[in-house]
Amino acid sequence: MAFIDHKARLLGAAAAIGAGLLLAAPAALAQDASKGKIVIGNWDGYMPPDLLERFKAATGYDAELTVHATNEEVMGKVVAGGGKGYDVLFVSAPFAQALHALNLSAPIDHAKIPNLANLYPEGSQLKYDPGNTFSVPYAWGTTGLCYRTDLVEGSPDSWQALMNPPDALKGKITMLATDRWLLGAGFKSLGFSVNETDPAKIDQARDALIAAKKNLLSYDDTTFYSKLVSGEASLVHAWDGWCNYGIAENKDITYVIPKEGTDLWTDTMVVTAASENKDAAHAFIDFVLSEDVGKWVTENIMYKTPNKKAMEALDPALLEQFPNMKMTPAELLAQEQMVDVGQTQKAYSRTVTEIMNAK
Repeated sequence: MAFIDHKARLLGAAAAIGAGLLLAAPAALAQDASKGKIVIGNWDGYMPPDLLERFKAATGYDAELTVHATNEEVMGKVVAGGGKGYDVLFVSAPFAQALHALNLSAPIDHAKIPNLANLYPEGSQLKYDPGNTFSVPYAWGTTGLCYRTDLVEGSPDSWQALMNPPDALKGKITMLATDRWLLGAGFKSLGFSVNETDPAKIDQARDALIAAKKNLLSYDDTTFYSKLVSGEASLVHAWDGWCNYGIAENKDITYVIPKEGTDLWTDTMVVTAASENKDAAHAFIDFVLSEDVGKWVTENIMYKTPNKKAMEALDPALLEQFPNMKMTPAELLAQEQMVDVGQTQKAYSRTVTEIMNAK
């Protein structure tokens, strides 16, 4: 995602990382580690804290983690350095596409990632990279309305709840500020694509979002769910996983996808073209696709994963507590997949700046 990312919070990590998560080392991964350490670029807290230690124990490869706060941050570094210094990058789908277009990502060698078999078939049918040719999906989800059922009258089911709220909600709403998601709400409220490139439609969305601004409590990408828990906000524009953080603290919080539809976002793993140890990079991705690591992702980050074996291993009680986790791959793919918009991204960034600066 083009994001101040919503990936950094861990819930119950200590409970999930016990001795039961130690993985056996497949013989196929017992490779020569003589080429030195690989470097993984990821969001903070987006994988098990002991993952690199377990990866080394299983494969013999050393790995180092470097964290980024946003896709834009790591893209700036990768583009400036031609990808040197990184072996595997966790980035969102549009950015994986951009890396591919810039020849900064390496082809995925499926023979070196047997755990690709753990993915749902739909995990290889994503529009940004059909067949997982240059990326491997790690997590996926949707964006929608997260609200307090005890503070909101009725059941909001439209983007208009954010764009043209009733008087009782004015000053009690937050919206995401990140380019793709703020504009996405505007686009969908007008019946447009989340990947809109028509300048006239982008301007229409800008005007609608400027008009909606007067009714907001704030733009918020990081603390919106806690505002909902405290009651400072009644309705927030939210990624489904971060709505789950609120649900974990208050049973009156619920999540809904607006009737106009929403985006399907995917976070991915990419091997850099500049990597000097692509065997180790592929081995790392294979390790991440294990059932245990995928299960950790959902239990701790509160997002769904395309890892079928991991999702099937979840405690049914978790799915009952967080109903949006029960969305099937087919239901996810029924939403509009977020893809790279190329040079239009500059127009997106300019437009969001205009929205933020509008009085």
